[in-house]
Amino acid sequence: MPVLNEASHVRDAVASLLTQDYAGPFEVTLALGPSIDGTTELVEEMAAVDSRIRVVANEVGSTPAGLNTAIRASQYPIIIRVDAHSVLPADYARIAVETLERTGADNVGGIMDAQGVSPFEKAVARAYGTRIGLGGTPLHVGGPEGEAETVYLGCFRTESLFRVGLFDENIKRGQDWELNRRLRETGGSVWFTPRLKVLYRPRPSVSRLARQMLSTGLWRGELARRFPEANGIRYFIPPAMVLAVFLGTVAGLGGLVQLALAHTPWLLLGWVPPLGYLAIVLAATASRRDEFRTALRFLVVLPCIHFCWGIGFVLGYLTFTRNISAHTGR
Repeated sequence: MPVLNEASHVRDAVASLLTQDYAGPFEVTLALGPSIDGTTELVEEMAAVDSRIRVVANEVGSTPAGLNTAIRASQYPIIIRVDAHSVLPADYARIAVETLERTGADNVGGIMDAQGVSPFEKAVARAYGTRIGLGGTPLHVGGPEGEAETVYLGCFRTESLFRVGLFDENIKRGQDWELNRRLRETGGSVWFTPRLKVLYRPRPSVSRLARQMLSTGLWRGELARRFPEANGIRYFIPPAMVLAVFLGTVAGLGGLVQLALAHTPWLLLGWVPPLGYLAIVLAATASRRDEFRTALRFLVVLPCIHFCWGIGFVLGYLTFTRNISAHTGR
């Protein structure tokens, strides 16, 4: 588990690992980055009272660097990659290892089960779990068991990780997808099972969600540029939507000017994309019976995800990743 500034989540995440019903020996290796919110003291406190917890320094602070540091420090032939925002059910390790052995896969994973506490977090969780939110991939909405492009987190054979060179530390987000790409390209397999469902805590505010989505979009754009043959059309839908809404709004405003000057206001047709997008957001909000406060925030959450991710994708695809990603947070 890579850990950086996660004082509000890491205790629950680690507790879920220590209570696994897996029968064999295991350890919890935390790659601790340079935190400033009390995470360091909290992690050291937990390690002092349970010998199964190992803490290693992640001086770089990035997720892939922390994962690689923890993997190199681990002693067992199976690695389960976990996140400080996740809470594993007690049977996760047992089911993951059983599935790994049954299928012969190099990596086994399941569903990111986003659940919020506050109305805003509930709205984010709803967006994550719907096709209109994050695209409807199995790791978000579920699906039948079988081979997959990528999965949430993952249970790996350690030898497979070293065979492909571990995580690429130059990729700050999307590193799981990129690693799974290499596993598949070298003859390995990635296996999805809906039996593995991990509780995930969403970002609690608009600003943190926006930073997360912008950063994710930046690196997805970078990955789409690096590996065009491995990226499906669905990744280009959000940036196309952002572009259509932007150009439509500009054209629509031009139509209002035409109308004021008594010219033929044909540019008013530009309002079709933005108004169409607004109708989609409203329809998605009304499609489920959420409490009023959650539904109200969903009206903000969905555009935040789409526009921040889409803008990030365009910037990443145009190779601005290195200049911008450092300012977008984890």
